[in-house]
Amino acid sequence: MILLTGAAGFIGSNILAALNARGRDDVIVVEDLTDGTKCANLSGKHFADYLDVSELSEAIAHDRLPRLSGICHQGACVDTTVRDGRAVMKANYSFSKSILALAERHRCPLVYASSASVYGDGRNGFVEEFRCERPQAPYAFSKWAFDQYLRKRFLNSNTTAPVTGLRYFNVYGPGEDHKARMASVAWHCFEAIKQGVAPKLFEGSDGFLRDFIFVGDVAAINLHFLEHHLDHPSQLSIVNVGTGVPRSFADVGRCTSAVSGGPAPVTIPFPPDLRGQYQAYTCADTTRLRAAGYSAAFTSLEDGIAAYYAATQDRERKA
Repeated sequence: MILLTGAAGFIGSNILAALNARGRDDVIVVEDLTDGTKCANLSGKHFADYLDVSELSEAIAHDRLPRLSGICHQGACVDTTVRDGRAVMKANYSFSKSILALAERHRCPLVYASSASVYGDGRNGFVEEFRCERPQAPYAFSKWAFDQYLRKRFLNSNTTAPVTGLRYFNVYGPGEDHKARMASVAWHCFEAIKQGVAPKLFEGSDGFLRDFIFVGDVAAINLHFLEHHLDHPSQLSIVNVGTGVPRSFADVGRCTSAVSGGPAPVTIPFPPDLRGQYQAYTCADTTRLRAAGYSAAFTSLEDGIAAYYAATQDRERKA
């Protein structure tokens, strides 16, 4: 049995779809469905049981879960603009520690979502090392704090579960509708086109380069580490999840217009309040990801945007 937290979220729902595609439905999905629109991400997928996130905490406390063969921990407070540090730390740090304890109890691999936001403005590079890590906002700090906790834990004591932290770069693809303003630039472009207007991009978007990665690739990487974890029980891997090929926001806009037949993007003035705070460049160093045995080619931006659009059209036809 696999435990999947954040199962109705953007990445979690795509991981569930990938598991189903491999014939696996022995999955306990965990989610907070206060936002009921996320139910759409579970519709049409197969799983063994559903637990509210509060029920999971109780099940862990009273040891009421069946034997687990793996845990994929995607659940988190993912709003990068939230400034309530205590709330974010409780959701992303403290809860993740309880998930680690659960993996150790069941002696099963744990794959969890970290974030490339731990690199801050990126001025020190994007390698999975302390020298490059300078988180700024509470979300980034919470993810980095759990990475640090694991580093110390694995350095100083024996553990009974292999653990992999995945530092997601700029993920895009189907299943992110509920994220609204926090959704990818591709989603915002498609939404504009759906309303019959040109997508809006900031001036200078040709020069803003990000490492965009298709969510299907992210799901495949999660399954790789669930299924091909190293045999050593105290192995910790923290790896970047990006393509290593940065592309511009303007490229994304042009791709969305091309595949949809919609209007070309237009530029708007860059907001003064974002000057000096906007991340102009990200690029994953994928050395450790490849060294860990993940050898599949990444989906190109053009193919990923086309797949995204096709999935969106398919969902609308079935609605």
